[in-house]
Amino acid sequence: MDSKAQLTVDIIAKVVEGRITIANAAKLLSKSRRSIERYVKRYQKVGIQFVVHGNSGKSPPNKTPASIKKAVQSLIKDKYFDLNLLHLAEQLEVNEQITVKRETLRGWAHDIHHVKRAKRRRGIVRKRRERMAAPGLMMQMDGSPHRWFGDKKHCLIAMIDDATSEVHAEFFPSETTAGCMKVMRDCIETKGVFKTLYVDRAGIFGGPKRCNFSQMQRACEELGIEIIFANSPQGKGRVERAFDTFQDRLVPELRLNNIKDIASANAYLKHVFIPQFWQSRIQVKSKQAPEFTPLSKHTNLDDICVIKDHRKIRNDHTFSYGNKFYLIDSPLKHSIANQKIEIRNTSKKGFTAHFAGRQLKVSEVNEPSKLESEDLAVQKKLEVLALIKKLGSISAASRQSGVSRDTIHRHLRLVKQGGPVALKRQETPDIRHKNCVDKAIEDAVVKFSVEHPHLGQQKVAIKLTEALGIDISAGGVRSMWLRNNMNTTALRVEKSQALQESA
Repeated sequence: MDSKAQLTVDIIAKVVEGRITIANAAKLLSKSRRSIERYVKRYQKVGIQFVVHGNSGKSPPNKTPASIKKAVQSLIKDKYFDLNLLHLAEQLEVNEQITVKRETLRGWAHDIHHVKRAKRRRGIVRKRRERMAAPGLMMQMDGSPHRWFGDKKHCLIAMIDDATSEVHAEFFPSETTAGCMKVMRDCIETKGVFKTLYVDRAGIFGGPKRCNFSQMQRACEELGIEIIFANSPQGKGRVERAFDTFQDRLVPELRLNNIKDIASANAYLKHVFIPQFWQSRIQVKSKQAPEFTPLSKHTNLDDICVIKDHRKIRNDHTFSYGNKFYLIDSPLKHSIANQKIEIRNTSKKGFTAHFAGRQLKVSEVNEPSKLESEDLAVQKKLEVLALIKKLGSISAASRQSGVSRDTIHRHLRLVKQGGPVALKRQETPDIRHKNCVDKAIEDAVVKFSVEHPHLGQQKVAIKLTEALGIDISAGGVRSMWLRNNMNTTALRVEKSQALQESA
């Protein structure tokens, strides 16, 4: 018996003995008079056993069988290890046909020391901002780089309506201007043009780093959408909390469905996750009618949701773009030299050139390629040899060209043996330069550096002088490291590990 049961027994015994009245016993035990009378009757019949409850030691009739508990714990360890408790209960009911309450799952998960805990951070007091009254008044947009599926990070770019939490999202390799424009275009084609876009100060949206030349900023201005910049992540908390939900629920579901590519992930996101979970559990009703503006028939999103650049037209009606020259082939009544041409770049169709709202026909200009550095060197050598024929003297050609007579004689021998092609620089790794340090010394430096990869060039030079008597400077050590591709600590450590594995 515990202390409470012992106190009950002592007081009831004194009531039976007549030392305490029933009214006082009721006050001491915080029970009703009827309960004290029942205790006395039970005490007189069975003794102190009256204090033990009748269900003590018995299993409850609605207790879940131990076999189901073990099966669920095994599933938590092997299959559903990254799900929260509510999500776990839903997945067990849908996939395994096992219905268990969340709090029961909590106890089972604690028994195997496997519980997904929420992040605990010291909160900052912030003033609550009410939702917008109508859909379309404000859309929040952001990107979330994360390991959503597979081993590589991908970015989920999402737009969420501040009034209803309706979401438009898609996976991309990274957070790019093209990706943001695609998500915004899908939203406009589905719902219409919204009023404002609430974003962070990233350069994509025209923040401080790309003020006045952001493609998203330009597209929003053409559509009549005002961009509002948040001063903190908490300002656009609706989209930030949406990413928490996506990371908590979508990542395990993509893993359970064995999805490892962007196309399959986008299909699951748009056709399964958002319709079945987000729209039914997260999305709310608005207070007022939608404020989306229907897209005008005169507005072509293909001309707005693209990357636009400008180039200056030269006097010969050519312009450069992407390290190439292009010629304007369209017939023109007047010259447009020194004017700016608009380049609309689409990843699928390449680019198109526009001037004064008119698309121009352009063609690439094929310019003669420049000589490579090696061909240029051969040409200079041949010019020196031609100078010998012109002057009739090797000495005179040497003085005029600045090339030594030994070099000229060597070039003459090479041309005699193999023609002008022999003047190209030949890779001869076995032949060392006459000013190069001895091969044995270089081998000793390389060996010592591999054995002590974390030493710098000055330390290596000192240690070699002290231990092996090799007189070498720090610059000499550095040059040997460069020749052997081991000029950084990481390269020397990698080479050392490779030698150890091969040994």
